[in-house]
Amino acid sequence: MSERGPKNPFKVVTDVAREEGTRALWRGASTMIVGSFAKDAIRFATFDTIKSLFGNPTSSSALQSLLSGLTAGIVASTLVITPTERLKTALIDDAHRAHRTSTPRHFRGALHATSDIWRLKGIRGLWAGYAATTLKQAGATTVRLGSYDIIKTWEKSKGFEASIALNFFNGAVAGTVTTLLTQPVDTVKTRAQSVKGAGVVEAVSEIWRRDGIKGFWRGTVMRLGRTVISGGVLFTTNEAVMDLIRPVFEKVVESD
Repeated sequence: MSERGPKNPFKVVTDVAREEGTRALWRGASTMIVGSFAKDAIRFATFDTIKSLFGNPTSSSALQSLLSGLTAGIVASTLVITPTERLKTALIDDAHRAHRTSTPRHFRGALHATSDIWRLKGIRGLWAGYAATTLKQAGATTVRLGSYDIIKTWEKSKGFEASIALNFFNGAVAGTVTTLLTQPVDTVKTRAQSVKGAGVVEAVSEIWRRDGIKGFWRGTVMRLGRTVISGGVLFTTNEAVMDLIRPVFEKVVESD
């Protein structure tokens, strides 16, 4: 029988803090921060670039928004997300294994994990789970950026004034929709990028065998707690930054 973890996300947090210390809650944070900075920069840059190719980046159709999000997800997954997610998942999985078995961790940190995976499996080892990750990112970015842009365009057509609260709400809605629709792919991706690096087909088979159809949505509540807030913060921050730098770029263009 497979080991079941607690379903309450708050209990997970308190258990980890009690058993492994509060620092364990930030395990893998350095890899995640670097990866998040790079992947979000690539996502938004690609998204805006593709939108501009359609001729009117400030008023896109729903299809244009979704296609821009799809392209942004594929590009970001290929360049940044797959290797950083591989490292993050491997580090967390290794720490959990060490805790369960009371044995030393195999990886000393992100750099050691990178060199060890490279030595054992080459560059393909760092891009293990690429298919599942790219499928997840393509779907997630399509829904997340696309739905946000669709909501924003609709609000403009109805005369809504942009504000921090409205941007946060739109981002939270986009995060909720994205999580509910893409959780199965995220579950497969996480399984495929564990320390043992299972293939996509193997990961799907194992999840189905252990938990059935419900297994593909395992962890949805925990992920919602992150994506709803992060979605609001991400889009609110992006809008604020764009408001600051847009006049600068417009002056540069005018001067040319």
